[in-house]
Amino acid sequence: MEDFDTIGQGIAFVGFGEAAEAFATGWGQELAGRARAFDLKLCDPVAAALPQARAARAGVTLASDRAGALAGAGAVFCLVTADRAVEAATEAAEFLAPGTLWFDGNSCSPGAKRRAAAIVEAAGGRYVDVAIMAPVHPKLHRTPLLIAGPHSGDAALVLAALDMQARIAGNAVGDASSIKMIRSVMIKGMEALTAECLLAARRAGVEAQVLASLQASNPDIEWPRQAAYNLERMMVHGRRRAAEMREVAATLAELGLPNALASATADWQQRIGDAELPAGDEVFATRADAILNRL
Repeated sequence: MEDFDTIGQGIAFVGFGEAAEAFATGWGQELAGRARAFDLKLCDPVAAALPQARAARAGVTLASDRAGALAGAGAVFCLVTADRAVEAATEAAEFLAPGTLWFDGNSCSPGAKRRAAAIVEAAGGRYVDVAIMAPVHPKLHRTPLLIAGPHSGDAALVLAALDMQARIAGNAVGDASSIKMIRSVMIKGMEALTAECLLAARRAGVEAQVLASLQASNPDIEWPRQAAYNLERMMVHGRRRAAEMREVAATLAELGLPNALASATADWQQRIGDAELPAGDEVFATRADAILNRL
């Protein structure tokens, strides 16, 4: 990896959750050890344990406030929950050095990205719309990214120096997030359809017949395995996916389209995520029963 110092940048994170830890871990201890991060959970003595553990594993230094995390940073990765992207930009804006690249990797609507961009740009920063296009495990910092906005060219150079996999999706803020949001109608929607269809089949005692019928109609999909995987995504990440799907619903509304399916998907993701169930064995029946026992 090219030494990041050659382009005169320090690295900071706003929000240090799963994605931030994955990126820092992929960079390696030498580079991650020079990065700083602030996470809102640090303000809660109980919740602080999670970002503290993540930072310790990755070798990133946690700052006690935003000013400490952002001081001297030329590249900031904003990786908070989807509903806090604009708020995070607002809270960090006064601490941004002129020209700082603000990589907004949050799963929010193009409209929310444009609002955050206006805040960052008014403070002298350079906003980059980032869409994370796959789970961050196992690829870590090599997870495929789409980037968009007027600073995409410079942003691409910085990400390349970090050995990250980014492709420019367009010159306008929102071009990358539109792809991510609209794609999620299908990806997260199929997870919700799995839950509604196959949990009902399991409770009715006809899941074998339903799965057999699905297999006959779509033989390229291993339905029991796919069903177990889809349920695991909702069990482990349901709350975060629900927040994203509310942003998907907002995206559809911004386009003047109905969004009832996206909203219903958010409800299913939230319901299963709120159950706080361990994923357990990679078996559809086991996961389905665990969820059904909590509904």
